[in-house]
This record gives sequence, C-alpha cells and structure tokens, in this order.
Amino acid sequence: MYLNQNAIISPDKLTNYLLIPLSKDDKSQYLAQGGYTLDNWQQLEKDLREQILTLEAQPTLKTKYGQKYQIIGSLNCPNGVVLKIKTIWITTEEITKFLTLFPA
Repeated sequence: MYLNQNAIISPDKLTNYLLIPLSKDDKSQYLAQGGYTLDNWQQLEKDLREQILTLEAQPTLKTKYGQKYQIIGSLNCPNGVVLKIKTIWITTEEITKFLTLFPA
C-alpha cells in the first residue's frame, strides 16, 4: 500500500524533536551524519516526502487514533551520505500524518 503523498509532516516534529539533541531517544546525531540540521529542516521534509513516502508502506498497529504504517528506506542526504531509516505514519479516514523515524 502507498500512503497519501499529501501527508502531514509537522515542522514542529522536525525542528522541536528530530533535529535537536535529546537526552533520550536522540535522533539528531544520526540525521546530522547525513547533513540534516535545524538550518535545513525543510530539506529533511522534502526528502521524507520525495524519497520515503513514495515507497510501499506496511501496516503495523491499529489504534483508536488510526492505522499505523511503517516505511523502511534510504535517504540520499544533502551531503551525499545514505541513511537507512524506518519511518512511522498514521492514517485516519481524513489524513495521513508522519509520526517519527528511527535508524534502520
């Protein structure tokens, strides 16, 4: 199954979670290996949309909030590095939304 290409990727999710150092579940260092920083968060959004969201999604959990999916793929990063990632998305009848990503 392929998810809606107009999925919501919240800028706050990128700038206030994924791209800032955290004491627990930090992903910013992994993304920095590919050249993603707060200064170019829009590039991460674009790359998630164009390189990952175009891949086939696998259903995982169904919750009261909607059906969750995972997409595993490679990001061709701004600095030429390729990062393997697993992304998590959720769909309802109305929307598809990006939740998070992990190194794969």
